[in-house]
Amino acid sequence: MPLTRPPPSSALPFIDVAPSADAMIAAQTLIQAEHPPDHSTALHPSLPTARASRFSDLIEAEHTRLSSSGAAKEAKTGIDLSRYAPPDPPSPTASNETWTTALQQASTSAEYLAARSVNLSLLESYGRNAWLVGNSQLENELKRLEVEVERVKLEQEAVEQARRAGQGNAEGELKGLEEGWRGGVGRMIEVLAAGERVKGEILERRRSGAT
Repeated sequence: MPLTRPPPSSALPFIDVAPSADAMIAAQTLIQAEHPPDHSTALHPSLPTARASRFSDLIEAEHTRLSSSGAAKEAKTGIDLSRYAPPDPPSPTASNETWTTALQQASTSAEYLAARSVNLSLLESYGRNAWLVGNSQLENELKRLEVEVERVKLEQEAVEQARRAGQGNAEGELKGLEEGWRGGVGRMIEVLAAGERVKGEILERRRSGAT
């Protein structure tokens, strides 16, 4: 089923004479005038509303940081590996507080890298199966939508056939009424013409009698 509005010609009767190009342009102009201004860009009502993306506060903060930094991304770069590198040790003459801070940062980085290594190993072991399962679910959804499209298409064809059959059944009656109307108008014109001839003859006889 197309998600766009059908052209006006698809709703025209089957038994009437096809309109001219000028008539179609005039009808299309009137139809366009009835449409809202955004009818060519707005989504079809049959489309579901897109779900809004919801990120955690940490992700939102990272997005804000990246958007506000204004730093241009280098070409052919992906993940910033510097954030996973161990911090540089402070100088030997640094204070105990500096060494304590560096040790805490190194411990945090080690924990993060260990957790990431576990996640990567899990992804390597089970990621392929999860990806295949996701693809299978998408295929099932696609098949369901295709069946729905086919069902609606058959319904549309049935309505179109019923519409065509109804108009075909009425075509003979409409033609008979049209021929009867034309015949009645023709006979009325003949009667009027005969009346005018009679009036002319009467006037002519009156003039002849008066003379």
